[in-house]
Amino acid sequence: MMLSKEFKMDTEKSAIFIIFGGSGDLAHRKLYPSLFRLYKTGLLKDHFAVIGTARRPWSDDYFRGTVITSLEESFDDDKKIMEEFAKHFFYQSHDVNDSEHYIALKNLAAKLDDQFEAGHNRVYYMAIAPRFFGTVAEHLNSEGLKTKDGYNRLVIEKPFGRDLDSACELNGNISKAFPEDDIYRIDHYLGKEMIQDIPNIRANNPKFEAALNNKYVSNIQVTLAESLGVEDRGGYYETAGVLRDMVQNHIMQIIGSIASDDPEAKDAGVIHKNKCDLFASLKNLTPEEVDKNFVRGQYDTDELGDEKAYRQEDKVAEDSQIETFTAGKVEFNSKRWSGVPFYVRSGKRMPNKASRIDIVFNEKVSELGIKPNTVLTLLIERTNDHSILINGIDYKESGQDFIKFPEEPEFTKACEAYESLIIDILSGNRVHFTLWDELRSTWKYIDSIRERWDSQKADFPNYISGTMGPDSAEMLLERDGNSWIWD
Repeated sequence: MMLSKEFKMDTEKSAIFIIFGGSGDLAHRKLYPSLFRLYKTGLLKDHFAVIGTARRPWSDDYFRGTVITSLEESFDDDKKIMEEFAKHFFYQSHDVNDSEHYIALKNLAAKLDDQFEAGHNRVYYMAIAPRFFGTVAEHLNSEGLKTKDGYNRLVIEKPFGRDLDSACELNGNISKAFPEDDIYRIDHYLGKEMIQDIPNIRANNPKFEAALNNKYVSNIQVTLAESLGVEDRGGYYETAGVLRDMVQNHIMQIIGSIASDDPEAKDAGVIHKNKCDLFASLKNLTPEEVDKNFVRGQYDTDELGDEKAYRQEDKVAEDSQIETFTAGKVEFNSKRWSGVPFYVRSGKRMPNKASRIDIVFNEKVSELGIKPNTVLTLLIERTNDHSILINGIDYKESGQDFIKFPEEPEFTKACEAYESLIIDILSGNRVHFTLWDELRSTWKYIDSIRERWDSQKADFPNYISGTMGPDSAEMLLERDGNSWIWD
C-alpha cells in the first residue's frame, strides 16, 4: 500500500504561492483549506506566503478576513491559529493583460521571499478562466517573475481546452513560457487516495495483477454519478457537457490507473509513458461506431415535478442540446486489453453519488484460484466505511484471498485530494498530474464523439431526475450480454 502522505510531512517546505483568481470560489473552497491543513501538519510553517490576485480592489486585511471565513466553515480550530496562518496571505489587485501589474507582482513576491526566506521557490496557480492561461504564462515569463535560484511551477486547473484544436493552442502558448516538466495540470481525481493506491494494490497482489488482462477480465466499468443537478454551473455546462467535463479527463485518468502496464514503476517518466501508450491505443471511432457505442442523456424534472429540468436551470438554453449524462463502451487496440470493453458512465441527477470501478472477471479466472465471475469493486469514495468490495461485500469478509494488503492499514483519508496534490507540487512529484501527450490522445478520441453528436439533434430531455439515466444506457451493455454492476 501507498504510505500515507502524513509520513512525508516531516520536512517543512518553502515557497511563494501566487494564486491567480485568489478571490474566487475555488481558492476559498479548496485551496485555502488545503493549505491550512498543511500548515497544521508543519509542512508549511514559517517559510511560505500566499499572494492572491484578482481584479477586485481588496486590501491585505480584507483578503485575510475572507480566508479566515472560508476556514471557519470547515474547521473547528481556535481562531488564533487561523489568524496566524492568515498573516502569510497578501493581496494584489491585478489585470492579467497589464504588464505593469506583473512587475508589481514580481516586486511583492521578491519582498515576501526575503521576509519569509522562501528559497526563491514559486508556485503559480491558475484558478482563473482557461482563456487567460496563455496570457498569464506569457507575462510571467516576459516580465521576469520566474526566479533563477529556485523552482517555478505552473499549476493549471481544468478544463484544458474544449477540443483538440483549442487544447493544442493553449498548450502551445503555455509551453513558450514553461517547459513541460514545470507544468502541473490538476485532475483532482488523481489526488484521491484510492486512485493513488491502485498501483500499490496491483503491485502487492500478484494474483490480482495476473488477472488484469483480456484472458481473465470480462469487462471493466467506471461510474462517476452525481445526485445533484448543475446547480449554479449552468453557464459552464452549456459550453462543456458531461462528455468534456467528466469523461475526457477524470474517467480516462481513472482508466489509466487501472489499465496501464507496470504498476511497480516509481519513476514519473515511466509511469506517464505507460499511460501515454495506453491512450495512444484507444480504438478510433467511426460515426457509426459512436452511434452504436455511446449514448447521451439530459435530465428532466423528477416524477413529482419538484426538481428543475436541465433546460429550466439558470443560464441554460430552453432547447439545449447539451448532455448531462453519458455512457459508452471504450476499447483499446493493445495486446493486454484488446477485446475487453471498458464501460464508462457519468451523469447528473442520478439516484445517489457514486464513484467506483467495477472489474468483472470471467470464468477462466479460476485458473488463478479466483472464483469464476468474481466482481472486484474499488470505491473511489468510501461507502458505508468500505473501500474495496468483492461481489458486493467488504473484501475482508468475502472469503477470497486474491487481494489483500500486506499490513492491513486502514484508509485513514490522511489527505483530501487538493491537499495531496499540493504536497506533490511542493515535492516536485509529477506522477499524479496529467501530461500533454495523454491529453492529446484523449481529446482526439472525445472529439470523434462530440463531432458526431453535434451533427445530430437529440431527443432531450430523456431521463427523469433521480433515475439511472436513459434506457439506452442499460441496452448498451445488454447488447453485449453484460449489465451494470452499480444499479
